[in-house]
Parts: sequence; C-alpha cells; structure tokens
Amino acid sequence: MQHTLFDTPVVNTLLRGTSRATLRLLGWQVQGSLPPEAAKCVLIAAPHTSNWDLPFTLMVAFCLRLRIYWMGKASLFRGPFGPIMRWLGGVAVDRSKSNNLVAAAAAAIVAAPGPLQLVVPPEGTRGKTRHWKTGFYFIALQAQVPIVLAYMDYTRKVSGLGPVFVPTGDVEADMATIKQFYAGIRGRNADQFTAQ
Repeated sequence: MQHTLFDTPVVNTLLRGTSRATLRLLGWQVQGSLPPEAAKCVLIAAPHTSNWDLPFTLMVAFCLRLRIYWMGKASLFRGPFGPIMRWLGGVAVDRSKSNNLVAAAAAAIVAAPGPLQLVVPPEGTRGKTRHWKTGFYFIALQAQVPIVLAYMDYTRKVSGLGPVFVPTGDVEADMATIKQFYAGIRGRNADQFTAQ
C-alpha cells in the first residue's frame, strides 16, 4: 500500500490536534478505540450519504490514531487530485470493470507489514440504496481479519468505532447482525440510508 498522511510523522501529529479541535468546535464526540487484535481489519463506513463523510472520517481516524485506507470511485483519482487522494489514503475502485477487488484488497491487508484498517462503505455509493454490497465482508473473510463497525451519526454528532465482528462465513446471518447495529444511526442525508 502507498505512503499516506497517516505515515507522515509531523503532518500526522499536526492533523491529529487540528482534527480534535475542529470536531470539538463543531460539537462532535469521538467514541471507542481500536483493540490490538483489530490492528488489521476492515472498517465499515456507515452510513455513507454525503461528500462530507470523507473529511469527517479522516478527522475521526486521526483522533483514534488509525492508519486507514479507504476505497473511492476511480473518478476521484483523475487529474491533479489523484496524488492527493492517494496521499489521503484513497484506493481507486473502477466500478465499470469486473476485477477481483476482493482478492486484491484481502491480499494487501495480509501483506501489510503493520497495522492497516481498510474503510469500505457497505452501500457502495452515497446515493439512496436499500441493498448493501458484501465486498467488505468477503475481504475480511479472505484476509482472516475482523470487521469493525465504525459509524458516523450526524443527528447525535457522534462518530467512532463500535463492536468488533468476526465473520463466521454465514453471510446472511452475519449481515443481519451487522445491519442491526446500524439501525438507529443517521447519516447526513438520512433518507438515503437504511440498515434493513
């Protein structure tokens, strides 16, 4: 995986302080912490309903001392913004092509020499959708890492890390359990997210 701002010592320290101050000023609380056994994991980013989710996610990651990489649509990485997005931890996903993204992501997690948290929105889009994609689940299953239920509740202005979930291989039952956690959480555009 590429070098990111989370690996840049001075920048990381400055942005951690700035993130804490900004979130506090905006009235947000950050909750939870990453347990040692989840140093390598898949973080569910839910609900994902707004462009504002990325800057808030980055600030929360700094506050929690995470080393995140996040998946974003390939168009975000075109032109002059490409290197910036990659430095922010972005990994381009070309949704128009059928490539083995799950296997590649799982292999990257396994091969990482240290902590790595891969942030994946289960909806696969900011737009309204009732169907959650299962890519995050199969990435965790193949990499043999846990799934951490991360959240951003715009109504309560609370964000953080919830329970650590170890996938059992029973996709239907596991997805029902995961979705249950998100039932009361509201995104910035609450009408675009459902945990059913």
